[in-house]
Order: sequence, then structure tokens, then C-alpha cells
Amino acid sequence: MDMKLELVMVPVTDVDRAKEFYERVGFVVDHDQTVSDDVRFVQLTPPGSACSIAIGRGLTRMEPGSLDNLQMVVADADATHADLVARGIEVSDVDELAWGRFVFFADPDGNGWSLQQLPDWSAGASGVE
Repeated sequence: MDMKLELVMVPVTDVDRAKEFYERVGFVVDHDQTVSDDVRFVQLTPPGSACSIAIGRGLTRMEPGSLDNLQMVVADADATHADLVARGIEVSDVDELAWGRFVFFADPDGNGWSLQQLPDWSAGASGVE
């Protein structure tokens, strides 16, 4: 039986501010639907990903900024770092660890992200080479 993670709720305080931030990071807006005064659903997908995030109103009981270390895999940490800096995103320096090279950033609410370049010994494990 296959199980595919396709959507992760990211709790934010200001939907428009978060939407603009994630668009600057490079996420594509798939949907932006206001269902009612209490519910707005915005789905964004990172380039190349089969999994999306959702931000909005009335979607989750999690506190804004409570997600820590959502992780995506990238082909090249240095190139990703340079691209995000050019887009005006505040990111960490590239962190060299035995299990990969990482770049970290947070959205305006403090939800934390890590971008991992896989080490050579695991290249291809996730389709990134």
C-alpha cells in the first residue's frame, strides 16, 4: 500500500505576508480560495516537489511559528543559498555536516526550514543527483 505525503499545514499569523514570502522563496501558488470569513486556503508547492504546503485561516490549531525544521532536499546547497540571498531571503551560511550540507531559513512567523544537499554516498536516494 502506497502512502504519499502531499500537504503540510504551516501555521501563520498573516496569510498575505506569508504568501508573499513563500512566493519569493520560489514556491508556486496552486490555490488561493476564501471559503468564508473564517476559512482561507492557500496551497503553495516548492519547485520540483510532489508535496505542497497550505497556509491560511481556519486550517489548523497549531500556533504560528510552531513548525521547526521542515526539510527539503536540494541538488546544490551553494547555488540554493546564492539564489535565496538574491531573492532577499535571510538564510544561514552553508552548514557542512557528515550527513549533508544544509542551508536554514525561517518564514516571517518563525516556522523553520532546512534545505539539505545529500552527501555523495546517498546521492540519488531521493531522486536528486
